Amino acid sequence: MHTVTANGATIPALGFGTFRVDKADVLRMVPQVLRIGYRHIDTAQIYGNEAEVGEAIAGSAVPRGDIFLTTKVWVDKYRHDDFLRSVDESLARLRTDYIDLLLLHWPNEAVPLAEQIGALNAVRAAGKVRHIGVSNFSTALMAEAIRLSDAPLVTNQVEYHPYLDQGAVLAAAREAGLSVTAYYAMADGKVLADPVLAGIGARHGKSVAQVVLRWLVQQEGVVALSKTVGEARAAENFAIFDFELSPEEMAAIHGLADPKGRIVSPAGLAPVWD
Repeated sequence: MHTVTANGATIPALGFGTFRVDKADVLRMVPQVLRIGYRHIDTAQIYGNEAEVGEAIAGSAVPRGDIFLTTKVWVDKYRHDDFLRSVDESLARLRTDYIDLLLLHWPNEAVPLAEQIGALNAVRAAGKVRHIGVSNFSTALMAEAIRLSDAPLVTNQVEYHPYLDQGAVLAAAREAGLSVTAYYAMADGKVLADPVLAGIGARHGKSVAQVVLRWLVQQEGVVALSKTVGEARAAENFAIFDFELSPEEMAAIHGLADPKGRIVSPAGLAPVWD
């Protein structure tokens, strides 16, 4: 498994995401992806499936120490005491005594960022969390979070796919030693009909999904999350480390970016994007 190193964390470059994966599918798919070779599982409190992720990991043949487990605190738990309590609840649901990476899920101006970052640092100092980071943060918010944190942040998890230019976030993250974790890599399925991506895939004997995931992990400091409820597709998504895109192909995919390419921007949660 290829890895990304960021501020002391070693993160498997390809993760399995569980956003909008129902409980039964989590119980079925997580053991399967671990058998395939995935070692990075991503969940969140708001997904409602932490317990099933924990059950699947505990029942798998892969030792807990070999799995990089990420979860995220939801915005209504950002007050210090609520935050600490929610992490204990996540640990119980996940059937583990530590989380590899804990993220703030979205910005929340109702709670001072210093309080949020302080709580992240507190659970890390207590040994409940090995690494900390943020999700859906702009470059300005990311810089402020870095400034406020005693411990290094290791990732900013953001929407990233061929139709969304995240150059500003990538540059800021790299300068600070953070990784960028990409979600919505398939642009909600839009990439699958793209002729440019299909042509690149045909040259390599790979699917469009494999091309997109390869494009992501081939970028410095980028971790990609894949999601599927099909065993065959999960195996296909994992088979991206046996080929390489040329500089021209990488540039062609970057060239697909659209100023209106952002998909995920919920009112009341989204910051002012870069």
